[in-house]
Amino acid sequence: MKANFTNSLAFTLKYEGVYSSNRKDPGNWTGGKVGVGTLKGTKYGIAAHSYPNLDIKNLTLDDVKPIYEKNYWRPIQGDSLPLGIDLTTFDSGVMSGPTRSAKWLQAALGVKQDGVVGPNTLAKARMSDARSIVKKICAKRTGFVQSLKTFITFGKGWITRIAACEAQALKMIVATASTAAAATTALQTEAKAAASKAKQQASGAAATGASGTGTYAVSDQVAHWLAAGVIVGAVALVVYLVWRSHVNKTRSDAFTKEAEA
Repeated sequence: MKANFTNSLAFTLKYEGVYSSNRKDPGNWTGGKVGVGTLKGTKYGIAAHSYPNLDIKNLTLDDVKPIYEKNYWRPIQGDSLPLGIDLTTFDSGVMSGPTRSAKWLQAALGVKQDGVVGPNTLAKARMSDARSIVKKICAKRTGFVQSLKTFITFGKGWITRIAACEAQALKMIVATASTAAAATTALQTEAKAAASKAKQQASGAAATGASGTGTYAVSDQVAHWLAAGVIVGAVALVVYLVWRSHVNKTRSDAFTKEAEA
């Protein structure tokens, strides 16, 4: 919704706001490659390779608001999306691209995934259970970042951000529909459910590791590893369960933190 742009941007900038001029990051160079062009860095998520003519280091919040509104908020029709879904889709777009974010939204809604948020997508979003849509989008985000080659380096931070986004979006939805107290209770319930899943998955990993057998379904990414011969059988299942346990523990922590905020 239109009034939620400022809050959504504030959330995103908690993860995008630090100035960085790491020479090894190609995005910090105006040429988009290490050593090519000028090293201007990244600030507020605005990188030199995308904005070579900006004075990155001296950017202010007032400078970047119009950029985020034009390049990320408007493409996902943030003004017209329901509260909570707008934050989730916006932050997804900043992190992984507006087109991909729009497709995740459309997948969650069960409509055509063309990457364009149009009348049909907006109508379905308004009729859907916002809490369910937020969860589905965040699950899509989690699966996507897991598949990236750089996940081993940045994965922990990405998962923390996605969990925090889910928690804040759910709080927005419940608090607006009911009361702040109801939002706190809902988040506490979500935290307990996620913690319970994490515990079950950790136990499952331990049992599978000991016996070499299990009945859990593996993720698409683990299935890919199996097909590629990277990991086999019970090892794949243990990896998957440990991973899912970590994800749900992170979600539980995020829900608890947001409930106490």
